[in-house]
Amino acid sequence: MPPIERRAGAPRHLAVVMDGNGRWAKQRYLPRLAGHRQGLEKLRELVRWCRHDGVQALTVFAFSSENWSRPADEVSGLMGLLARALEREVGELDRAGVRLHFPGDRLALSGELQQQLAQAEQRTAANRGLVLNVCFNYGGRWDVVQAAQQLAARGEPITEASLSGALALAHVPPPDLIIRTGGEQRLSNFLLWQAAYSELYFSAALWPAFERAEFEAALAAYAQRERRFGRVSEQLIDSPPEPVQPLRAAA
Repeated sequence: MPPIERRAGAPRHLAVVMDGNGRWAKQRYLPRLAGHRQGLEKLRELVRWCRHDGVQALTVFAFSSENWSRPADEVSGLMGLLARALEREVGELDRAGVRLHFPGDRLALSGELQQQLAQAEQRTAANRGLVLNVCFNYGGRWDVVQAAQQLAARGEPITEASLSGALALAHVPPPDLIIRTGGEQRLSNFLLWQAAYSELYFSAALWPAFERAEFEAALAAYAQRERRFGRVSEQLIDSPPEPVQPLRAAA
């Protein structure tokens, strides 16, 4: 399926911290896992919105390195939710031309779940539509450390360029826009290296209640930002900034 033309002013790479699932459930006297299930449905909507607007890469924070400290039943429920989502969603995403990646430390996951993630990536590797990065057991600090370890093991010098190329999201450019829902205004160890020049948008809406109108508001706010990348406004008139790096084709 050919890529959809990007809407004017839309970010090329959008990242989202999907915060507020548990609070959404608590407000409705539901178990926290019910909020995560509803959050997954909202992610399905977000993928449709991004494909409609021609966003080329979407990165979502699904499970952080710090989330292991949550109650054991919630962590177990999240693992099961991911496994069931893979069984249910990968076929549809593949038919829609979506290319899946799961950045994060997989060593702590079950062997069966690791295999499911690898199979989903392999199945969608040739797709040329939206690149969907689902960050699971991911942390920005972990990402920088594992990249440095790779380079050290290969005996390569550690530079900005080489470190960027070894990061878990090296196949996409840094995010143009990062949206965080749920009312908090911090990155919470998400894409720390990649977010150096990202525009930030904070929404008070809890993730399951994040509607298309709020998505449009975030994109409208982004379209009004002047992205200078260290330059002054006058320099942008004749020479607008280029993306830091292209989207990479799957290996």
